[in-house]
Amino acid sequence: MRIATFVHNGKRHVGQVSADGQHVTPFALNDSQAHRGAQPIIEALVAGQALPALAGAALDMSSVKLESPLPVPRRNVWCVGRNYHAHAKELQASVFKDSNSDTKAWPIVFTKVPECVVGPTDDVQLPAAALSEQIDYEAELAVIIGRGGKNISQADAMQHVFGYTVVNDVTARDVQMRHQQWDMGKSFDTFCPMGPWIVTADEVDGRQTRVRCWVNGELRQDGPTENMIFDIPTLIETISRGITLYPGDIIATGTPAGVGMGFNPPRYIAKGDVIRVEIDGVGLIENRFV
Repeated sequence: MRIATFVHNGKRHVGQVSADGQHVTPFALNDSQAHRGAQPIIEALVAGQALPALAGAALDMSSVKLESPLPVPRRNVWCVGRNYHAHAKELQASVFKDSNSDTKAWPIVFTKVPECVVGPTDDVQLPAAALSEQIDYEAELAVIIGRGGKNISQADAMQHVFGYTVVNDVTARDVQMRHQQWDMGKSFDTFCPMGPWIVTADEVDGRQTRVRCWVNGELRQDGPTENMIFDIPTLIETISRGITLYPGDIIATGTPAGVGMGFNPPRYIAKGDVIRVEIDGVGLIENRFV
């Protein structure tokens, strides 16, 4: 199943997307529920409740505006840095120079504030030059937690995955490196495009898919998730150590090689650039930087 959050006739809805991705049928949710996007659906299913009934006719996708499937995340987005071998190598002398040189020791984990989340086709706002001129892209598969828990084992971790979505972990590189933690350089307003929907875990296995990113039509990133240094069960086990994960929590799992900072000279995002991120079996997002 694919669950989308969208606006139709000025009102937010949550709906089920057709198999071909061309139509979406709203669920019977009240305005308060729909405000939270797919969150009430996730919570209901995890609690063993029935899926809300579908209400009304299927809408052509061209008649709606897709939003992030979780437009108001319940808390910060969990993110993983340095999780593909080639990406670890391309930034070893910059972003990762002060990190543990043993890439297999522990995952690097940081967060992005909920307010930076925007939709799959929304514009991303470039900051003033005085704030940063080193804006970069990172195409990522995001895991959506279903059943929550603490101290989840690798063996049980996949039972806690509700589904997957697509994320661009936009980054101000100079701000990221200026501070001893990454959150500020990762959390500028609009720096987390997400979507186009959530695909449930019974339709796709995030451990065996492919992440790609194009900048103005040029393929920059292309990596199978099998190349992750730390796989999805390991990430869930690590992040849940002493910390309770809740239904709807988001974990962005890291980016393949090919980010702008990895080029010589770096190829940072410029005004007017269009960045497309696509993940096999999940979907695609495409955002203009303005």
